[in-house]
Amino acid sequence: MDYLVEFAVWFIGLFQAGATTFVGLVTGIIPLVIILMTAFNAVIAGIGQERVDRFAAFAARPGWAFTPLRYVVLPVIAVFFLTNPMAYTMGRFLPEKLKPAFYDSAVSFVHPPLGLFPHVNPGELFVWAGIATGVTTGYGALVTARLAIAYLIIGLVVIFIRGIVTERITAALWKEQPAGESMEVGHAIAD
Repeated sequence: MDYLVEFAVWFIGLFQAGATTFVGLVTGIIPLVIILMTAFNAVIAGIGQERVDRFAAFAARPGWAFTPLRYVVLPVIAVFFLTNPMAYTMGRFLPEKLKPAFYDSAVSFVHPPLGLFPHVNPGELFVWAGIATGVTTGYGALVTARLAIAYLIIGLVVIFIRGIVTERITAALWKEQPAGESMEVGHAIAD
C-alpha cells in the first residue's frame, strides 16, 4: 500500500515541479523578452523601418565583401545589444534564403563573448564560469583574461565560417525545391 502513496506523491510532485518551472518562466524570461521586443521595435521605429530595411538589403547583397557584414557584424551587434534570445529577431530583416545562416551565426555567438560581456547570455554564464574556474585554478587570473579574449576571437571566426557553410547548404536546398514550391516557414506545416 505504501508504494501507491509513494507513486501518488511522486506523480503530483512531477506536476508541481512543472508548475514551478512555468512560474519561473512567467516571472523571468517571458517579461524580459516582451520588454526587449517592445524596446527593439521602438528603436526600429525611431531609426525608421525603411533605413533598417535598406541596411539589411545592403548586408544581403551578393559577394564576399558583404558576407562578414551578415555573419559577423550583424550577429555581434544583435547578441551584444539584444542578448539571448532576442538577438535572433534581427534576422527578420534579411531575405528568407539568408535567415538560416544568420540564425546559425547568432546562436553560435551567444557563448564566446561571455568572458568579457556576461550580460549577453546570463542564463548560460555557468559555462564560462566553469571554464574560467578551471583555468584560474591551474594558471592564474591573468590567463583567464587572455582566455576570454581568445574565446571571443575564435567565436568570431567560427560564426563567420558557420554563416558561410549554412548559407551554402540553404542555397543548395533552395535549388532542390520543385518548381512552384516554396521554402517559406509555414510551407512544411501546411503540407
